[in-house]
Amino acid sequence: MTESDPPPFYAAHVFVCTNRRPDTHPRGCCAARGSEKLRDYMKARAKELKIPDIRVNTAGCLERCEFGPAIVIYPNGVWYRPRTIEDVEEILQVHIIGGGRVRRLMLTERDVLPPKE
Repeated sequence: MTESDPPPFYAAHVFVCTNRRPDTHPRGCCAARGSEKLRDYMKARAKELKIPDIRVNTAGCLERCEFGPAIVIYPNGVWYRPRTIEDVEEILQVHIIGGGRVRRLMLTERDVLPPKE
């Protein structure tokens, strides 16, 4: 971000991958791992908690399929892989409301696939 960029429209813009592939696809997909349920919970819970300036969006493939469900939160660019409603709740409480990070759920530069042979 440069000084001439406009301020972010949302304080937190959350993208939740809900991409769906055939069950036999070798990479799998976030939707098959429950991402739609997690997205729905996050949207409803953020509204219930009256969190200001947040947008929870559906996203297509975020290219972290093997580690999914995958979400990314901007403007920070922090990636997570929540598995449960409790994980989403922790992300909301610690990251979105508290400004911290849920390290155990973060996808980092270490979470990459081995090169194809």
